[in-house]
Amino acid sequence: MAYFHFLLYLFLLILTVSATDQQRQTTFIVRVQNDAKPSIFPTHKHWYDSTLAALSDRSLPSSRIIHTYDTVFHGFSAKLSAVEASKLESAFGVLSVIPEQVRHLHTTRSPEFLGLKTSDSAGLLKESDFGSDLVIGVLDTGIWPERESFNDRGLGPVPVKWKGSCVASGGFPATSCNRKLIGAKYFSAGYESTNGKMNETVEHRSPRDSDGHGTHTASIAAGRYVFPASTLGYARGVAAGMAPKARLAAYKVCWSAGCFDSDILAAFDSAVNDGVDVISLSVGGVVVPYYLDAIAIGAFGASDHGVFVSASAGNGGPGGLTVTNIAPWVTTVGAGAIDRDFPADVKLGNGKLIPGVSVYGGPALAHHRLYPLIYAGNEGGDGYSASLCLEGSLDPNSVRGKIVLCDRGINSRAQKGEVVKKAGGMGMILANGVFDGEGLVADCHVLPATSVGASSGDEIRRYITSASKSKSPPKATIIFKGTRINVRPAPVVASFSARGPNPESPEILKPDLIAPGLNILAAWPDKVGPSGLASDNRKTEFNILSGTSMACPHVSGLAALLKAAHPGWSPAAIKSALITTAYTLDNRGETMIDESTGNSSTVMDFGAGHVHPQKAMDPGLVYDISSYDYIDFLCNSNYTTKNIQVITRKHADCSRAKKAGHTGNLNFPSMTAVFQLYGKRKMSTHFIRTVTNVGEAKSVYTVGIKPPRGMNVTVEPMKLAFRREGQKLNFLVRVKVVAMKLSAGSSITKSGSIEWSDGKHVVRSPLVVTMQEPL
Repeated sequence: MAYFHFLLYLFLLILTVSATDQQRQTTFIVRVQNDAKPSIFPTHKHWYDSTLAALSDRSLPSSRIIHTYDTVFHGFSAKLSAVEASKLESAFGVLSVIPEQVRHLHTTRSPEFLGLKTSDSAGLLKESDFGSDLVIGVLDTGIWPERESFNDRGLGPVPVKWKGSCVASGGFPATSCNRKLIGAKYFSAGYESTNGKMNETVEHRSPRDSDGHGTHTASIAAGRYVFPASTLGYARGVAAGMAPKARLAAYKVCWSAGCFDSDILAAFDSAVNDGVDVISLSVGGVVVPYYLDAIAIGAFGASDHGVFVSASAGNGGPGGLTVTNIAPWVTTVGAGAIDRDFPADVKLGNGKLIPGVSVYGGPALAHHRLYPLIYAGNEGGDGYSASLCLEGSLDPNSVRGKIVLCDRGINSRAQKGEVVKKAGGMGMILANGVFDGEGLVADCHVLPATSVGASSGDEIRRYITSASKSKSPPKATIIFKGTRINVRPAPVVASFSARGPNPESPEILKPDLIAPGLNILAAWPDKVGPSGLASDNRKTEFNILSGTSMACPHVSGLAALLKAAHPGWSPAAIKSALITTAYTLDNRGETMIDESTGNSSTVMDFGAGHVHPQKAMDPGLVYDISSYDYIDFLCNSNYTTKNIQVITRKHADCSRAKKAGHTGNLNFPSMTAVFQLYGKRKMSTHFIRTVTNVGEAKSVYTVGIKPPRGMNVTVEPMKLAFRREGQKLNFLVRVKVVAMKLSAGSSITKSGSIEWSDGKHVVRSPLVVTMQEPL
């Protein structure tokens, strides 16, 4: 009997929990048909409110609408229970109900490294007048408008097309904007609907940046020339963005709890309506189908309006399948290192020098003396927490006056240093884990500290263990060597940079390319210390950060320069120019290395390669793509017509798409084939491409084929003769492969290229073939 009562209790508990879940409200984004509003409603919002009111008998607030959208997306966002969301899906005029996702931030010498110099009278900066009439919209954590990087000296009037505004709010008067920062808005309704009213003692209810990330990315894209610039004495020189005269518009969508889809979509809507030419987005989340992805949907609407969208690839590397923001209409940017670093080496008691990096700017440790060295994980207590130097895990009696070796993971790199400092440590050595590999990121630590690779961490631990058993206890010091330039090899693929293959559309190579994203100097707010820690009261006008977040705005700024130089180019043409002119060799003339392993990197790491702005200015040929081409791609990806309408706002005729053959026939600048073996011995596929002449009117291009090893590739025709600028010609690529013996569930990827050349231009498209043996 007791057992029966127990089962009854469990059943009632499940019912109660289930009922609670059904009543719990979360944010959903609702796509409605463009022309579905009944005439009895004066506005769409009245219709949305009425529709929501009909869903429930409960007492409701006058409006649960969070945002309404009408430019890149048609619909609204609202708080709904699971039951209400289910009912709403079948309501009149509703196409889709999308659960909100919370995104997170993917967190100078680079203009010179990229070949952008003010003295270059015939280069990209000159041709585009530095992008002075172009507007870059940065969707991020806001902006610190007083920074010198955002001054408007020498700039002309605000472009007449501009319809945006400067939203004044506490501590951010309308005068914060100028002829450089021409727009600033914030979007917090989605954030607050989930998290409650923001704490205005730590966050600004305005476009003002309380994090630093948005100020940094905005100045990378379009910061003015500022001299002198440095962070705590490191990277001294001139700071400048990619498009120093381009106008900026800041759209604050990221808050302490993250970046909420409903706010991001509202910012996309506003930015396109305001008249931006480029949208830069350094945030990301989990990969979902495009019709459930607010960023993919917003980016499609922007692209459809002629706006170029670049987004960070994510910092989930070096593992495969980690790339995010993978829609083909988005330019997805991974991170590389430039030819500058900040060496801070560890000198051990046995005389060994271990290479490391740091941008610590305080009193240094004495070079002539060594300090006691311990590994935090060996010092009693909770060894795991202590090894990671988590808050409260270190015993001051064991740490005081010593250099502490901490492992990466869980808490931030700068927080580990703060924990060691609080416990009385003299310094910190931060060791990568196996997954981090040998990739190093320099940080503005609050005590003398440096970062070392995984193998170096192992070597230091071995030294500590052996020295602890000898008569010479373990000792070390850290030698800070400042800034080093002209480093070889460079560029390299940053260890953290997210990698392919594309988890949603394997036939579309992602990331598209890489750009500088490791240890990048850019503007920083007044009230945020360079380490980002609340306890860090240091002030600096510039800071050095790493991430694909930093790589993305490099491409955003370059896209603005290209658009200024070629006003008639579409977003796809700009992307094509960047991809087909990217390079894969470093400054030693060898394939770029993968920072995490020290081995050669691959197309899954760098996409088409590292961005080359000067060549992108004059690519010769471009692969253009229309919105209807993307619809054909979605049809061939087996999306339903309803799903396609959710993404594109267009009614899809998928019978037309079948003529395109397959997803690989999207007119993309790279070509990727995926073969499922299933015991087959020989397989083949084809790619149809159309190129547009944007070079000399009369030009003849000859194809050069570098097939993936062991595969047969042919191109028809082998010559393309253009008679005029703007002319389009087609070609066909056939790929034949012989199956390799693979174990179940495994795959192999090989790459080559197709290159068209007229003697002046080389138009290079990666050709990637993957063979998979299904389970």
